[in-house]
Amino acid sequence: MINYNSLLQQWATELKIYEFQEAQHIVSWLFEHHLGLKPMERINLVDEQNLPPQLFSDFEKLKTGEPIQYVLGKGPFYGREFVVNPSTLIPRNETEELVHLIIKENSQSQLRILDVGTGTGCIPISLFLEMDRAEVYGIDISTQALEVAQHNATIHQARVKWLECDILTNSIPVLDLDILVSNPPYIPEKGKALMHHNVVDFEPGLALFVPDEDPLIFYREIAQKGLQALKENGKIYFEIHEEYGHQVLALLQQLGYSQTQLIQDLNGKDRMVKGVQKNEPKSR
Repeated sequence: MINYNSLLQQWATELKIYEFQEAQHIVSWLFEHHLGLKPMERINLVDEQNLPPQLFSDFEKLKTGEPIQYVLGKGPFYGREFVVNPSTLIPRNETEELVHLIIKENSQSQLRILDVGTGTGCIPISLFLEMDRAEVYGIDISTQALEVAQHNATIHQARVKWLECDILTNSIPVLDLDILVSNPPYIPEKGKALMHHNVVDFEPGLALFVPDEDPLIFYREIAQKGLQALKENGKIYFEIHEEYGHQVLALLQQLGYSQTQLIQDLNGKDRMVKGVQKNEPKSR
């Protein structure tokens, strides 16, 4: 017999691909999912032979590097759980900060909002649920990702309109927007070598990587097309690669956006850029 807390420490030690503290967090999450155990209950004794087989099966997946969100099929975002699978990126804390910034700065009712590259739909769904009667859209090139986003919208009873769109070859399909937001692919291909293999091997490269020779490709296309899609005084918000913050800021300024700003995340890294469309959109 062993108590759950000792077992947690033992399994965290076996999860060698992570730093020990992160491994503890991941195993704790696994225990809570399968056993419903809160931290104070982990002093209880357990016979390992009586643990559910799925718990061991999932732990073996974790040891291969598969992210726990994919193993469990869900991940937290802005106080809610979202379904995830390998066709979508895993929602991250930095993107929660982007959502929080938009909510904090836009208290008006009935704003028209569009998210480019929506993935799980965590951004538009959260904005719909947290803002007052917003009209919200999400677009993505991936049919599979849009299916996940629609499923998440159904779970959370969020009215979001989903559209399949390749932003590199098509115009933004919704006009008169108050807010345009995107967390686009922004990691140069050369960055793969520096990334943990549980990201490179499991998360969709389509949503992660951009060519080394043109790392701002998505920012440029979205910002240019945003000039047509945004209302006068409409706002654009980007999540960015920390190394390209000033370049994205300069890009918005060159395109004529005003009130541009580079914003750091809670870890002090350049993480968000925003701007305001000051000119009446040209006729198409």
